[in-house]
Amino acid sequence: MGIGTQDETAFSFDGDWRELAPILFTNLMLSIVTLGFYRFWGITRERRYLWSKTRFIDDRLEWTGTGKELFLGFLLVIAILFVPLFLLQFVAQALILRGHTAFAGVLFLSLYLVFFYVAGLAIFRGLRYRLSRTHWHGIRGGSDDPGFGYGWSYTWKTIVGSFVLGLLIPWSMTSLWSERWNRMSFGPHNFESGPEWGGLMRRFLLCYLAPVVALIVAIAIVVAGAASGGSSGGMAGGALAVVLVLGSIYIVLPIMALAYYAAFFREMIGTLRLSTLNFHFSARTKDWLVLMLGNIGLYVLVFALALAVASMLGVATLPKDPQALAHPPIATLAIIGLIVAIPLGLVGGFVRYRNWHFFIRHLEAGGEIDLASLTQSSTPEPRQGEGLLDALDMGGF
Repeated sequence: MGIGTQDETAFSFDGDWRELAPILFTNLMLSIVTLGFYRFWGITRERRYLWSKTRFIDDRLEWTGTGKELFLGFLLVIAILFVPLFLLQFVAQALILRGHTAFAGVLFLSLYLVFFYVAGLAIFRGLRYRLSRTHWHGIRGGSDDPGFGYGWSYTWKTIVGSFVLGLLIPWSMTSLWSERWNRMSFGPHNFESGPEWGGLMRRFLLCYLAPVVALIVAIAIVVAGAASGGSSGGMAGGALAVVLVLGSIYIVLPIMALAYYAAFFREMIGTLRLSTLNFHFSARTKDWLVLMLGNIGLYVLVFALALAVASMLGVATLPKDPQALAHPPIATLAIIGLIVAIPLGLVGGFVRYRNWHFFIRHLEAGGEIDLASLTQSSTPEPRQGEGLLDALDMGGF
């Protein structure tokens, strides 16, 4: 079967935010009523909708994960990560109080390394879980590797990537992507990934040097202003320097980072293979910029609406008695929490919808595929969801 003709693309998405809105609203209400526990089942409903509206060639994707699996993943995180870390903090404080500062330092360093290891394990097992619950023609993906070795690779490669003032970060990111995907499969076929990191260095250097150049120029402006205009010139130069540095950090640097990530995703996905299939990702920097500005705009709009509602209800006005600020009524805090939590919860779902739509719209595949040769994957199916990935707030696409 050929893929990707001029008239049709291999991937398409025909979802509508108006169809998703009732699902998100119901999920949010049930999550509030259940104090957040329904969230795991809500994510499952959301993914089932997104997957069912995504077509690859001649069939739609199917999400087969369950809320119970995500909930078990959450409990696993509590048991193996947060409880031990909480207890170790008390041990470290006790060591410091008893004068064993060196041992406390070793303990904190160990915790730092453990965090990197757990982060790598979370990324790997999150991808493995999502592939194992994604079905196409009844066939799923997965991995025979539990990811423990990848956790160590993630630890040392991330640390090495920070060497030479962070200039090895592109190598680290590229190497980890390749190692991760080369251990994944779909049906009987293994993924193959062989990206090159050298071509990413130019954009990475632009991102890397933007704040440095801005700081040097700012210092030069301050010195020149002070030399030419005395104290008044120095103040004017200082103000201009502050504007320049802040603009570089909050405007130029994010744009440069988007330019780097746009090139990164094109290189990573463009070198990904699955048997006779090859993949392509077409999003450019301007496409990422439009996506991010739209997502930020949604959050800004929600905060503005929440503030307007709070003002109409009288809970956003400051009390006349300053002491009342230190002890606000519980009812007021609850109302403010609901006013903010409800719209933010809805926006999070719409942002995930926009991200998924963006990803599918720019994803393409080419080559030949023989449906008769596809057999079910023999990789083991994990019994719990990506609890670590969710707890560490990692993932993206």
